[in-house]
Amino acid sequence: MAEQQEPSILLRKDGPVGRIILSRPQRLNALTADMLDALQAALRDLDGDASIRAIVLTGAGRAFCAGQDLSERDPRQRSEPFDLEAIQRRSYHPILRLMRSTPKPIVTAVNGLAAGAGVALALAGDIVVMRENARLVFSFVKVGLSVDAGLGWSLVKALGPAKARLLLMLGGELAARDASSSGLVSECVADDAFEAHVETIVQTLSAGPATALAGLKRAVEAAAAAPDWESYLDVEAKCQGAAGFDPDYREGVLAFLEKRAPRWRGLA
Repeated sequence: MAEQQEPSILLRKDGPVGRIILSRPQRLNALTADMLDALQAALRDLDGDASIRAIVLTGAGRAFCAGQDLSERDPRQRSEPFDLEAIQRRSYHPILRLMRSTPKPIVTAVNGLAAGAGVALALAGDIVVMRENARLVFSFVKVGLSVDAGLGWSLVKALGPAKARLLLMLGGELAARDASSSGLVSECVADDAFEAHVETIVQTLSAGPATALAGLKRAVEAAAAAPDWESYLDVEAKCQGAAGFDPDYREGVLAFLEKRAPRWRGLA
């Protein structure tokens, strides 16, 4: 009888919180084709579940994600080169688009090493929290590759082209504190406080006004990507308009005037 293989992606629903765990700890959660398919399916599930109000993505064991599992790319096993453009478009891009398009806030809890495409997954979160001993490794050039999984965009937007070129072309790395101080990630948290701090953030988001949080996510994204100020103002106004029509706005104002905690929709 064949031994049952453990799932490489764990999906858990904890009340209003959806938890995705990259779970190949023996391989530092390196990504395989099947794992990417499962990650995409998990994100679609949480995006479509009305009971889920916030999502957290993290890794099992001592790493967040070591990037692509190169054992799947062994050139000795085939005569033709891999079509990496097709793989990006089929396997990676849908995940990144889902993470960006879902109105639900996503927290990426970088519990250890993130390398290559693992860095891209980490930075695709809306709030990126790094454990103090974690690090980001930009390893593409060391295996003869350019950048992928949207990471070039993230680096240039956060650090500028000069720093992005330095990290990518020399295969550099950033410690958690440096990543935080440079604005690449949201926070660097002491190792012993990391899990509790991430949980506080996730619970706060899951208990918040969903339409307002979706608008904030979209507005910040527009500010980073809009070609001009007027384009940004248009998106910002639409997000605020949606929030204004949502019952949570009425509840928030009433709670303020009545000097009490707001009771947002969907909470028990």
